[in-house]
Amino acid sequence: MCPTERNESVSMVSRVALLLSAFEPGDRAVSVSELARRTGLAKSTVSRIAGDLVAHRFLERTGAGLRLGIRVFELGELAARPRDLRKLALASMTDLRNAVNLTVHLAILEGGEVVYIEILPVKRGPRLPSRVGGRMPAHATGVGKALLALTPDETIDDFIAGGLRKVGPQTITDPEKLWRELARIRASGISYEREESGPGIACAAAAIRGAGGEPIAALSAAGWAGEFDPRRIGPAVQTAALALSRGLSRRPGLRFSAYSSAEDADG
Repeated sequence: MCPTERNESVSMVSRVALLLSAFEPGDRAVSVSELARRTGLAKSTVSRIAGDLVAHRFLERTGAGLRLGIRVFELGELAARPRDLRKLALASMTDLRNAVNLTVHLAILEGGEVVYIEILPVKRGPRLPSRVGGRMPAHATGVGKALLALTPDETIDDFIAGGLRKVGPQTITDPEKLWRELARIRASGISYEREESGPGIACAAAAIRGAGGEPIAALSAAGWAGEFDPRRIGPAVQTAALALSRGLSRRPGLRFSAYSSAEDADG
């Protein structure tokens, strides 16, 4: 499909979303031509939309092109679910990192991907593909599998129907193998990953449940696969997730959904 044809079939809101989503980690500034290439929109369309977004401070112009503006940051700070989850989880995450000396992640499940809400890194560890605000296919991560294991079977069927993309050397791409893995996680409460999200990486993860027992997020600890002791790390992560779950059970006014983006926190 050529840019002109695609432009005719995409709504204005979708075009704006395409344009804002085209910015990648590490981008200092992106030219109109490059944004057109990334989005598939016509250069004239990108230029026109970008002008409006600059006027409303969603984008900023620099000598080298365009970059995300202050309004994007401001709206991000208003996102209730990530903000409240981070606030509630930060102390437990810090305790877990200090106990295991591994990078600790907090993530939610949205569609078929995990979104990282907070990451507490350690100085010595592998280069991880995760970043705050970043996304990864759920089946290729410990946090994603921990949450997938607690979603309805029909949701998992829909997810698998979309394809299991290979991300790391050991990513599970076979549907039957993934079902067996999720069954093990349901039984034990702990999800393990070894080189599924990237080479040399291992992690243990566990789901965090809300006041009604629903899975709302997951916690993980990740490090070098060759130094990873699942017998020690798995129970530590599960204990931290259970402590967070108990804390949330005392906050019934907070309602989250791990596998639906329709619900937000109330407080």
